[in-house]
Amino acid sequence: MVPHLVTALTGPINELEQRILESMPAIERWFRLEWMEHTPPFYSSVDIRNAGYRLAPVDTNLFPGGFNNLTPEMLPLAVQAAMAAIEKICPEAKNLLLIPERHTRNMFYLMNVQRLMQLFGQAGLNVRLGTLDESITEPTALDLPDGSSLTLEPLVRTKHRLGLKHFDPCTILLNNDLSAGVPKVLENLHEQYLLPPLHAGWATRRKTNHFRSYEEVAKKFAKLLGMDPWLINPMYAHCGEVNWEEGTGLECVQTQVDALLTKIRRKHKEYGIADKPFVVVKANNGTYGMGIMTVRDAKELDEVSRRTRNKMGVVKDGQAVTEVIIQEGVPTYERVNEAVAEPVVYMIDRYVVGGFYRVHADRGIDENLNAPGASFVPLAFANSHQLPKPGERPGASAPNRFYMYGVIGRLAMLAAAYELEATDPDAEVYD
Repeated sequence: MVPHLVTALTGPINELEQRILESMPAIERWFRLEWMEHTPPFYSSVDIRNAGYRLAPVDTNLFPGGFNNLTPEMLPLAVQAAMAAIEKICPEAKNLLLIPERHTRNMFYLMNVQRLMQLFGQAGLNVRLGTLDESITEPTALDLPDGSSLTLEPLVRTKHRLGLKHFDPCTILLNNDLSAGVPKVLENLHEQYLLPPLHAGWATRRKTNHFRSYEEVAKKFAKLLGMDPWLINPMYAHCGEVNWEEGTGLECVQTQVDALLTKIRRKHKEYGIADKPFVVVKANNGTYGMGIMTVRDAKELDEVSRRTRNKMGVVKDGQAVTEVIIQEGVPTYERVNEAVAEPVVYMIDRYVVGGFYRVHADRGIDENLNAPGASFVPLAFANSHQLPKPGERPGASAPNRFYMYGVIGRLAMLAAAYELEATDPDAEVYD
């Protein structure tokens, strides 16, 4: 179920890609066994950086937007995966309530919502949109650029269920990452399936928890392939109690940045890599590419400008940043029309359903590309459902490269499954 895709990249053969291709049967069996023990997130997207000598996920989103950037050729696979996911959770499901983000005037985001409605509609569900925006008190139509429209409806909450007027869903799908906290209307819904669960939202979730889980997954996977986990796993550190506004707690950030850069230099020396090491300081919760800075030398933090402090101090929905993850930077050597690019892989349940390149002409190979000015280049299908031929030369073969991206994406998704199990407030505990 990993698509055969056409890529703009035909880079050099590298040992990592060769090893992954040669180990394909063992890799697929390993994933199969892992999914017997762990439940994949309902859907996810993973940002990947390809440095040529290593390949690593740098962000995993459990409430992915951007489904509108998948090409029409990818939709049959996405619908099939959506069917499998729903069937597993609620086989008798007829109605699906989709709850989007509150910032519903963003046309790109609304096209994503439309695409999700299309996917789940074609999977055999009646899909309607309920909004957390309390100012909407009656069905409200929003016009889309393609001439169609979406109807947002006010939520109706009874004692244990959530729905709309004359609409009682079996399943509620959140496409809202809960950055601003968990609304009361979503609490204590014991009679319906809420996907993803509330503790997958940024009100609870922390990137350090995710990368701790990813480290565990990467070590297992690297042992299977007999390789150094560093080739697929960026190192990281953590600082709590940071106040960017007042400039307190930055000593911790500076110390951790310095220590991490030293570790990276050691690794670069071991592998004979000429790249200048860098780290990325990010808010430990939140998304949308907010609260992120690239640091190449700890001394840069001596004089953090007021503008940078303002940028780092607040993320989506005005939430203050009080803790950060310091992540080893992975440069990207992918290009689309000479602009720096990174692949983003999309998954529903445990299946890779497609992806696209995030491209930014004004950013460097060591900078965050999820920023205003980014564009998206779809990864178009050649022939779907076709796995790479192990005998084919890697590097020169697009489908091989994308098999590798699918593997890394699924490793990050598996890490998210570990992470959600570890942070589940209602987990069953067996002595």
